[in-house]
Parts: sequence; structure tokens; C-alpha cells
Amino acid sequence: MYWFLVCSLVGGYLLGSFNASIIFGKIFKGIDIRSQGSKNAGMTNSLRVFGKKAAVFVFLFDLLKSVVAVLVAGTVGKELFAENHEMALYGQYLAGLGSVLGHNFPIYFMFRGGKGILASWGVIMILDYRIALVLLTVFVLVVAATRYVSLASITSAMIYPLFVIAFNVGGPRPATTYYIALSLVISVLAVYRHKANIARLRAGTESKLGEKKEK
Repeated sequence: MYWFLVCSLVGGYLLGSFNASIIFGKIFKGIDIRSQGSKNAGMTNSLRVFGKKAAVFVFLFDLLKSVVAVLVAGTVGKELFAENHEMALYGQYLAGLGSVLGHNFPIYFMFRGGKGILASWGVIMILDYRIALVLLTVFVLVVAATRYVSLASITSAMIYPLFVIAFNVGGPRPATTYYIALSLVISVLAVYRHKANIARLRAGTESKLGEKKEK
């Protein structure tokens, strides 16, 4: 049992460590995106530095790696523990967490990665597509109103645990408890990774979507 959970976490982490923006920059541009623009290894900075095609590649890659990690853990868990489907859920939770941690702290790239928003959304989408759609709607509305991608990401991350709780009131224990715990960890991690953006938002120097580089 425990080896499955450990493998789910480690497997998710190793898969999540393949950071698309870093890989794209090194292979196709010969540069490290972490030295360009906002210096973040994520989709928004890829759009600023490399353009739309690169941003689409980064979006799909970073989203799908988390989707794959969670789906594989769930599939293997159901096969191994046919009489205990909760174990498959725990594997999914840990694989998802590992994927986000890998994206943020990739072992292949000196533990300097992105902020994990796309990786997190991939996890959320598989665990509960309803919450994923709510968060996507909030994200789009905030970006449309402010043009701050960082603010939209922070807002979505902060409300994520609230919707997990709301959508799972009265759910089976302890699975629901672990799910809520996972959402809190993902939320706190996302906000923490945006600490520099929060400082710039407060100072009024944060870049808006469409600007070439941060002020």
C-alpha cells in the first residue's frame, strides 16, 4: 500500500519536473527563460519572451503532464486495489501534488521552475471538472477586468479550497479530508510562489497582459 503512495508522489514529481518553458527555450532558442522577461518559467513569460506558438506549447505540455500523472495513478490504483477505491484516490492526490511540486522545483533544472498554476489546474480538472471550470471562469473574468494574470492566478488559488469544501460537504471520510488538505497545500503553494507578484501589485509595478516585460 505505502509503496504505491510513494511511487505516486515520486512519479508525479519526476513527470512534473519536465518544465515546458525551460525545455522550449533551451532547445529552440538556446536561452534559459529564467533569465528573460519576468524570469518565471511559465506560460505568461513564454508568451512575452517567445511568442504565441511557444505559449500554446507550454500551455498544453504543462497542463497535460499533470493530467497524465493523476490519471495514471488512478488507473494503477484501481487495478491494484480493486476492493479499496479510496487508495486510488490517495494515489491521485499524491501524484497531483508531486506534479505541482515538480513543476515548481524541477529536479532536472536545479529546482528552479515555475509557479504551478497550469500544473495545478490539470490536477483539479481530473479530480473535479466542475471546480476546474469555476476557477477557469474566475481566472478569465479577473484577467478581462484587470489584465493581471498574476492577480487572476492568486485569486483562483485562494478560492480553490473553498469550492472543494462546498462541493464535498458530507462526503466520505477520510477521503474528503485528504482532498481538502490537498487543496489547501496547492492553494498556499501557488500564493507563495506569487509573492514577488504580490509585492509588485501592491507597488503598482506589475506587468499587465500584453506588455513585453515587467516594469
